Amino acid sequence: MKTTILIHCPDKSGIISDVTNFIHESNGNIIYLDQHVDKEVGVFFMRLESDFDAPNFSIVNFRNGFGENLGTKYEMKWRIYSSGIKPKMALFVSKYNHCLYDLLSRFNSGELEVEIPFIISNHNDLQYVAEQFNIPFYHIPVTKTTKKEAENQQLKLLKDHKVDFVVLARYMQIVTKKIIDCYPNKIINIHHSFLPAFAGAKPYHAAFERGVKIIGATCHYVTEELDAGPIIEQDVTAVSHSHSIKDFIAKGRDLEKIVLSRGVKLHIRRKTMVYNNKTVIFS
Repeated sequence: MKTTILIHCPDKSGIISDVTNFIHESNGNIIYLDQHVDKEVGVFFMRLESDFDAPNFSIVNFRNGFGENLGTKYEMKWRIYSSGIKPKMALFVSKYNHCLYDLLSRFNSGELEVEIPFIISNHNDLQYVAEQFNIPFYHIPVTKTTKKEAENQQLKLLKDHKVDFVVLARYMQIVTKKIIDCYPNKIINIHHSFLPAFAGAKPYHAAFERGVKIIGATCHYVTEELDAGPIIEQDVTAVSHSHSIKDFIAKGRDLEKIVLSRGVKLHIRRKTMVYNNKTVIFS
């Protein structure tokens, strides 16, 4: 069995030695190890991948022993994930299809090792995409008067299907505290890197009028503060006076789907750790 362990705790001497020795004594073989120390706040971060080939290996016993022997000693916040268990990813969309198509194509080709139990949208426009990929589609309209009921329906679907994380693939609604609190650092969004400088309904138009030389996209976890959650992935591309608004939009959408897919893959592969509204991204 392959496991992935994520750890963060106050930085102390001996953590790496004790963790690796514990895995060795449990008949495990470490196949990947990466660590980082934030010296400003004195916090240690580590990610390990290990193989356990013993026929009598028990992930429950290992988890209990790890907590008793190391978790308490080093005041760790830690998680252990078993390979072979694909996380369940729900997709929220509105009317734009570029991010949805990209994620579903990557999923269909085996690039994203997840299960997708359903797609939720506040419009019917993209139901045909869900049907193309044989994924259940739920139309849940959202208005000022129905938002609370809509969120109740969304939460019920998420809990009934035991969803692990949510991707907002250009979902044009604000997700409120009610859902965020149920999925802390488990809701992934994509937006334009030049927000909030060019906030509003037409950021590419505003950027064009300002004569910017680069445009970009940012993938981040959702928090209550709009578009200000921990950043997972970013990228930019050059533009110039020769590009039209149409070119800006096309280039921006290409970036959005690429950056979003990168961020989703990092999350799926357990390579992100959030601390103080920032992320540690392991290689």
